[in-house]
Amino acid sequence: MSTHRVVAPSIPPPPNYTHRQILLVFSGLMIGLFLAALDQTVVATALPTIVGELGGLDYYSWIVTSYLLTSTVSTPLYGKLSDMYGRRAIFQAAILIFLVGSLLAGVAQDMTQLIAFRGVQGIGAGGLMTMTFATIADVVSPRQRGRYIGLLAGTWAFASVIGPFIGGFFVDTLSWRWVFLINLPIGALAFIIIASVLKLPQERHAHQIDIEGVLLLVAGVTCLLLALVWGGVEYAWCSPMIVSLIAGGVVALAAFVWWETRVLEPILPLRMFRSSIFCVSSVLGFLTGTALFGGVIFLPLFLQVVTGVSATNSGLLLLPLTAGLVVGSVGSGRIISDTGRYRAWPIGGFAMATVGMYLLSTMTSATPTLSSSAYMILMGLGVGAAMQVTVLVVQNAAEYRDLGVASSSVQFFRQMGGSFGVALFGAIMNATLATELPARVPTTTLAALDGDLTQLLNSPTEIRALPPELAQGIIHSVEVALQSVFWWAAPMMFGGFLLAWFLKEIPLRETIGPPQRSDIEPTLA
Repeated sequence: MSTHRVVAPSIPPPPNYTHRQILLVFSGLMIGLFLAALDQTVVATALPTIVGELGGLDYYSWIVTSYLLTSTVSTPLYGKLSDMYGRRAIFQAAILIFLVGSLLAGVAQDMTQLIAFRGVQGIGAGGLMTMTFATIADVVSPRQRGRYIGLLAGTWAFASVIGPFIGGFFVDTLSWRWVFLINLPIGALAFIIIASVLKLPQERHAHQIDIEGVLLLVAGVTCLLLALVWGGVEYAWCSPMIVSLIAGGVVALAAFVWWETRVLEPILPLRMFRSSIFCVSSVLGFLTGTALFGGVIFLPLFLQVVTGVSATNSGLLLLPLTAGLVVGSVGSGRIISDTGRYRAWPIGGFAMATVGMYLLSTMTSATPTLSSSAYMILMGLGVGAAMQVTVLVVQNAAEYRDLGVASSSVQFFRQMGGSFGVALFGAIMNATLATELPARVPTTTLAALDGDLTQLLNSPTEIRALPPELAQGIIHSVEVALQSVFWWAAPMMFGGFLLAWFLKEIPLRETIGPPQRSDIEPTLA
């Protein structure tokens, strides 16, 4: 354990932006964030069609997980790089990487290519999301930042939930490939706006990039995610492969923590975990990511397979969830800016999300649309009210020198929640299907397939074209599997409700820029 005295570099004071300048910068940030959030979920309604063409339903979560994984592990790196070299250059690089990944995904010829290119997309998306929230902290004070972060959170939520509708529209009218190709003109517009209007003070210094920390983090997260994705599907949970992946992930993450205490410029400064606000907010962010992606990714599958609606209509039926998320995030942001108080929002938000998730677990093919819409609105309001608070309070409590990495760390934990949520819920779905399908599929079909029921899990259209007895067995199995997914998500939300009571409430600062005295770095944990 050692103590380092670091004299903060002379940082030019941030400019005083006019309202018009803030709106111009904000427009570029919103477009970049919209793209990154959109591609987290735009494939949701297209997934049944994509896996029907390129693979099977057992690969359902792979296309989402690869994107979330790379966007998750890249967020701390972007935060650190932007603190070193400036927000604009790193933001532009992230946009270019994202567009390259979009183009490659749009022309992918098989499932392996698509999963890999979605990973490239995710590397760029991690930067888009990180730079958006870090940049707004450079131009708006914490007290006024609540309304802007609320709008950004609303944009993120809106894009995340409108994504399934857009994906379904392209699937039904054009091709699933346009789900990715549409990013090219929109991303080009974001690049131009950021290059034109984002002008922040910048001073370059020689720094060390924590490559070792990044590699250990990537290795640990990847091993654990692969264990969740493969467990019970490709390999038995007690198989040497899964046990090795879990052990390897734990060892790699333990090594990451050890390494971060040794390196001079860590990718994730462990001193931030001394703050209870940072710790509580990180876990709450993890849970909001879990809730959002659990709903957005698996609800379209329920709607298309169980209720039999088209891809486009399944996206439309998710609009109540969109409305709840946008109203919850934007409304809470404005009220927080007016009152300066934030603690009640995650408490109430997780309470609503808990009830909403439980109600989703009760849905069947006979559930009225009005009832299912009410369940989605309730969950959306809850997640929206809790989601944007985690970014705001961490930025308010962080030292100016850690602003970029603190912002990216909150995004990291939220994305991590989405990554593990999709993988975990996919594992729950597959495990339930492995039990339900043999009990509901005719024995003659079981014999003909030699027990390999994954051949039956294709697109919704192909499932409904099967003989009635077989189709109904598959549909009911999927219904039970997805009910299990939402049932297990409810106690996670209740855990967030309990934890939110431990979030401290401190005054929101009225200024931007570095504090008056920040020349001493605490001893690293």
